[in-house]
Amino acid sequence: MTNISRDTYTINDDYYRWSIRFFEAVRKHLGLNLKVHPDDGFLKQGHIFLFNHFARFETFIPPYIIHGATGAYSRSVADHGLFEVNERLSKYLRGVGAIPNNQPGLLAFLAAEILRGRKVVMFPEGGMVKDRRVLDRDGNFGVLFPKGKERRKHHRGAAVLAFTLDIFKKRILDLYEKGDEQRIQRWVAALELEDEQQLLTNANEPTLIVPATITFFPIRVQENVLTRTVGLFSGEVPKRTTEELLVEGNLIFRDTDMDIRLNPPIESAKNWRWWDKRLLNGYFRKITSLNDLFGLRDRPEGIAERMLVRRINDQSLQLRDQYMHAIYTGTTVNLSHLSSGIITLLIRQKRMEVNIGHFHRALYLALKSLQTATNVHLHRSLCQPDRYFDLLDGESAELERFLETCREADLVAKASGSYRFLDKLCQEFGFHEVRLENPVVVYANEVAPIPNVREAIQEALQKASTIRDKELSSFLFDDEIRAHAWNREHFSQEPYREINDEETATESGAPYLHLPKENIQIGVLLVHGFLASPAELKNFGDCLSKLGYAVMGVRLAGHGTSPWDLKNRTREDWLNSVRRGYRILSAFAGQIVVVGFSTGGALAMMLAAEHPKKLSGVASVSAPLVYLNRKLVFVPLVQGLNKLTDWLPSFEGPMPFRVNESEHPDINYRNIPVHGLYQLRALIEELEDHLAEIKAPALILQGDDDQVVKPDSARLIFDKLTMKDKTLQWVSSGRHGIFNEDIGGTCKFLLDFIKRAGSSAS
Repeated sequence: MTNISRDTYTINDDYYRWSIRFFEAVRKHLGLNLKVHPDDGFLKQGHIFLFNHFARFETFIPPYIIHGATGAYSRSVADHGLFEVNERLSKYLRGVGAIPNNQPGLLAFLAAEILRGRKVVMFPEGGMVKDRRVLDRDGNFGVLFPKGKERRKHHRGAAVLAFTLDIFKKRILDLYEKGDEQRIQRWVAALELEDEQQLLTNANEPTLIVPATITFFPIRVQENVLTRTVGLFSGEVPKRTTEELLVEGNLIFRDTDMDIRLNPPIESAKNWRWWDKRLLNGYFRKITSLNDLFGLRDRPEGIAERMLVRRINDQSLQLRDQYMHAIYTGTTVNLSHLSSGIITLLIRQKRMEVNIGHFHRALYLALKSLQTATNVHLHRSLCQPDRYFDLLDGESAELERFLETCREADLVAKASGSYRFLDKLCQEFGFHEVRLENPVVVYANEVAPIPNVREAIQEALQKASTIRDKELSSFLFDDEIRAHAWNREHFSQEPYREINDEETATESGAPYLHLPKENIQIGVLLVHGFLASPAELKNFGDCLSKLGYAVMGVRLAGHGTSPWDLKNRTREDWLNSVRRGYRILSAFAGQIVVVGFSTGGALAMMLAAEHPKKLSGVASVSAPLVYLNRKLVFVPLVQGLNKLTDWLPSFEGPMPFRVNESEHPDINYRNIPVHGLYQLRALIEELEDHLAEIKAPALILQGDDDQVVKPDSARLIFDKLTMKDKTLQWVSSGRHGIFNEDIGGTCKFLLDFIKRAGSSAS
């Protein structure tokens, strides 16, 4: 049937099971965060899976993923050099389904395996592309390896395999249509299939190619356990080995994301013209094996066979270009890609230095542009605003990690107020050195095939110096909306469901921004309380909007989504939420009044103590300084016990949540994270130290019989304020929520204060 004996390449169940355990250990203990996108059945649908190639261990990952999702064994085509290292490695590779890429009769054997129900994994680049450069000067795909002097096209073995296999399937269906039982049975026996039905079922399935893209993030150049260990035992390590140990060792032994993007399957079957079918039928009379069919391209006889070969070649070239385009545009774009793209473009423009603020704005604008672009896949860190909220100010863990890599490689230096690009960025490095010496060009090459990324970077650099505050703030508010949506979706998943199912809140927890059409002089920032959401003060916000004020309802971090979201948030996170809201609103109003309820009142005063520009007043309603609930005394103890159990991954501590009987269950969480109570107590203690620093006019509102906050809190706050323009207003009520329920004219007091504060400031 084929030149390859199935006995030689028998898949060993024990080897497979051992490999699966090994990869699971790598994922769990060595810091390799493997994620497959999307999870929609592509692994089950596909027959031939194609991957780009950047690291040696990638060869072993795809069969593991496919087996985990489908239970199917895979045949993977591997570099023949791996089989020549030693017999033990060769035996292992054969046992897990690998076949050398120079094996005679390879495509025929793979076709037979697909007909038997197995998957095939191939790497059309033909080897590791360390520099990630896959475009030539004309924008065409091609790769260059160290032994070659010219760029060459990618291998089209997968295209030939798929297209030729579909030709064979058409032939089988023709035999069924003609009722040629003898030939059908001969093929069933030759392919070693279970029965005739298996052949018919597989023949009716179009051969599907799934182009898949592997993206690593980040690429590091620091020493790791591999380089240190090899250096101890081997003395001087060759430069090529050093490069591979540094880069690939960091991918495995450091916290690294390995994203695998499964692009939509490509159907290889084409519509055949009537003369093509006649040529095929004539040729099929001559063949008795798949080897004969796949050997046609090497041994065509006569005009008819040469015409058939030309047709196959043309179709396979088109198919090859189609799946390579999918692979290279399927890259998961991260912040290092965008940073490298900006640096590379600036260097092409002969700009070897850039203002730090300008660089950060360009980076942020490119990110925001790509969030709405089609056919671009963003790394989750660019979709989760909590991870890039402060990118405009250069405060980003991902950005700092990228810049640190650049500094260690002597590529970028930080001067006074600017980033300076060093001459090394312009040097050419060898194929085996470039990842170590210039990761910037590697990142830039990786996204070069994606037009939307190139365009976003170009436009962002131009726009960074001219963008207006209002447009920038619109982007920042979009981040607030995205953060709420992302966290709500994330914390709605199965691990958090038990607590979520007990929740009673039905009102939307999203932030809001009301901007009247007329010129805006005064803006009001509304800050809700602990366990609540922006919905708590929305009625008052709507009222202010109708009166012509600009209004923003802030969502404090961890609120309006799930108690699990609040569980690990800090008081600094909450204050940062207020700061961001103030920054957004400041772009649309000349003066800002901050109004907060309960914990929101405490946060409003914390912000006021920082003296932000445009602040004309701060109002605090039912702010706590002392709580009536004496159980809060034990919060530090419970919090300490919870932390002692953090090392047990399946144990959430002795008391991670407490039940909350709220005045407004349609808005507030029912379950209180104990950690949140601990942060609340710490916030109150900090507030006392900052009250004397507030200079803006202040209004303190308090219910005289509040059942949550000790009413004396208002007097304590008022007495610690040192400005002359301060007012303490008591409201006759036994309720805590005097603001939400507008008890005793609370909203009227606030409206009068806002109007007075705004007019006095102007």
